[in-house]
Amino acid sequence: MRTIWPTCSKGASDCAWHDELAAGGSGRDNAEVRRDVITMSALERFHRTDTKPMIRVLIADDHAIVRGGFRQFVADEPDMCVAAEAATGDETISLVREQAFDVVLLDIAMPDKNGIDTLRVIKQVRPEQGVLILSGYPESQYAINLLRAGANGYLNKDCEPDEIVRAIRAVARGHRYLSEAVADTLADNLDKPAAARPHEALSEREFQIFCKLAAGQIPTQIAEELHLSVKTVSTYRARVLEKMRLANNADLTYYAIKNGLIE
Repeated sequence: MRTIWPTCSKGASDCAWHDELAAGGSGRDNAEVRRDVITMSALERFHRTDTKPMIRVLIADDHAIVRGGFRQFVADEPDMCVAAEAATGDETISLVREQAFDVVLLDIAMPDKNGIDTLRVIKQVRPEQGVLILSGYPESQYAINLLRAGANGYLNKDCEPDEIVRAIRAVARGHRYLSEAVADTLADNLDKPAAARPHEALSEREFQIFCKLAAGQIPTQIAEELHLSVKTVSTYRARVLEKMRLANNADLTYYAIKNGLIE
């Protein structure tokens, strides 16, 4: 379920809101407290002397508890706000079509449309959109292919909150953010190109189709999702098998599980 927050301005009143909610609402229900915060925040925005715009963040993750954690990280920063939330890939794309965000925090494992597919569509809809990928998978598994696909940064969900905040600010300024782990992965690929794993040699589209085949999808399903012909998907499948020196889809699935690309 997607959520659009009514205001993206905050100040001392937001801190008061969190304190009052933590104290049980001080006798008032949470909805009443939130209404007061929205009203006060709007007044504060009107009287702000600092005209520097807030960094508008869209949080896209299918787990409500994870979104709540990221929302708190952002709320603690004076120059950021959570403008909206999405629980699926399609909701994320819909929000990006409707609104302008400085940064999209995008989970790689989303229902209905995974992070790779969602990223591709976002970049088609808004090529300039900053997208920061959040993943539970090691950087070595997906980072390079997602950066090739247009991601502005890649973070493991085990990273410290401070690093997420730094990454959001970097992406909002139009830069790419490379964590130490991602930088090491890129350096290893430059230093040892011959030792790269087979899937790292795939093109962006080949890797996308490889992941779908490994997850058990058939060419007709993939063709429909990616708006390609079945013949084109079959051609890509043949290329993937040839490049990876594998014989069939079962080999692709085994390879993906062994290398932590799917669960």
